Amino acid sequence: MPHSFSHFFLISLFLYTKCIAHRYTFTVKEVPYNKLCSTKKILTVNGQFPGPVLKVYKGDTIYVNVRNRASENITMHWHGVEQPRNPWSDGPEYITQCPIRPGSDFMYEVIFSIEDATVWWHAHSSWTRATVHGLIFIYPRPGTFLPFPKPDHEIPLVLGEWWKEDVREVVEQFIRTGADPNVSDALTINGHPGFLYPCSNSDTFELTVEKGKTYRIRMVNAAMNLIFFFSIAKHSLTVVAADGHYTKPLNATYITISPGQTLDVLLHADQNPKRTYYMAARAYHSSPVIRFNNSTTIGILRYISSSNAKTSSYPSLPNYNDTSAAFGFFTNIKSLYSGQVPVKISRRIISTVSLNLLACPNNSCQGPNGLRLAASMNNISFVTPNHVDILKAYYLHIKGVYGTRFPAFPPLVFNFTAEDQPLILQTPRLATEVKMIKYGEAVEMVFQGTSLGGGGIDHPMHLHGFSFYIVGFGFGNYNVTKDPSSNYNLKDPPYRNTATVPRNGWIAIRFIANNPGVWFMHCHFDRHLTWGMNVVFIVENGRGINQQMLPPPPDLPPCY
Repeated sequence: MPHSFSHFFLISLFLYTKCIAHRYTFTVKEVPYNKLCSTKKILTVNGQFPGPVLKVYKGDTIYVNVRNRASENITMHWHGVEQPRNPWSDGPEYITQCPIRPGSDFMYEVIFSIEDATVWWHAHSSWTRATVHGLIFIYPRPGTFLPFPKPDHEIPLVLGEWWKEDVREVVEQFIRTGADPNVSDALTINGHPGFLYPCSNSDTFELTVEKGKTYRIRMVNAAMNLIFFFSIAKHSLTVVAADGHYTKPLNATYITISPGQTLDVLLHADQNPKRTYYMAARAYHSSPVIRFNNSTTIGILRYISSSNAKTSSYPSLPNYNDTSAAFGFFTNIKSLYSGQVPVKISRRIISTVSLNLLACPNNSCQGPNGLRLAASMNNISFVTPNHVDILKAYYLHIKGVYGTRFPAFPPLVFNFTAEDQPLILQTPRLATEVKMIKYGEAVEMVFQGTSLGGGGIDHPMHLHGFSFYIVGFGFGNYNVTKDPSSNYNLKDPPYRNTATVPRNGWIAIRFIANNPGVWFMHCHFDRHLTWGMNVVFIVENGRGINQQMLPPPPDLPPCY
């Protein structure tokens, strides 16, 4: 009898926990923060910068009530969460929802499915994500196990940027003038600039470790416009997951991480515990003409027994423009599993990703030659709607919000990576064009970088609603007849949601379009997103009931 009761109790407990709705409240509000010798108000979630860490099990569904108590619009995106059939809670402003206005609330339903490791959340309205962001820790379901030895501890690590001025003023100025935005004043580790910056001796991130223990660093690059190199002095790092998916273990002395990307990295505390060790992050930047923040943020790794240590070691990082080091790291990441890549494709899309120039009256802008800086995909600079979102227009058949003529091939064919380009190629077409995709299609998309706009730069391209296999990579112009056979990895390519297109090079990705809805694709350099390096995929419903979009929630923010 006692055995029967305990058995019944365990079953009841299991069913109860399965039925619990995990609910969180995000209150967006302005809070004063002091950094770099000055104080300013920043947008935060629950007063925290970086924001709170969410912890879920694989396959969970959570509900996050976002309460906007700030003075500007806000939306939230769950970056790396595929949100099956649920674009309503994906978050990009005027793509899948109208904004949550000051004083209003919206309940996001966040549906986890195939994600295994670390992903993140961030605001997706203008540049509000500069301070509104945080990590999401995903754990295996009870009874399942990690594909690597269980670490002793886990550490959140957020790399970011800090401006002394209000970020809203940065955005307003570069949109108004047509120039490049002001670069940030500091780089940060978990919100701390580190002691190399003014007034920051006490504003330095410190990690205390115990000799012999293993630490799982769950990290994200939350910077607005910078790719980072990161390293910890004298310590080897082992990458075990990227963008929420397990990888083959990769031992590295440094890592490269683009905006939007996450990594799970094992740190083995195996060095002399009587010393302290610095960790450092600085930019990887390939353009010889575009300004960037070339400073370094420092954190401190300290062993429990090293409180009185007087000697410290600095890490060795690649040079800021070391393309071989940056892409050597990217291409060494391999999926844990083999044989999962779509071999036969039914849809190929080739798109240029370019920086561009637009005319200003009387050459009155502050970009090159009095013009306005812009960006494009396939020569279309995306114009975001401002009165109704694309998802609502698609669902309700509202005409005039978007077109469906995004080209599957560059409309202008030229030597994309030539050193000098004629001015006629610099001007894109302004439009709101989407790409319609049938449910279940096996899609290959090739991103071709160009030398337009001052010689080009790298582009971290992020796709909402999907992860994808990065099957190919190269420098120069993509060759559709040669590269698939000579420069593709169809065995175990990395499975990610954000992939970096090299300056004057290309990448190829593949995915199955099995998630119906409206899904944003854009460069995760926010200045390029603002300038129009975006497109929207609309994946049509399939025939089965589980192949169709969910209905909209009742409390969607209204459009005006």
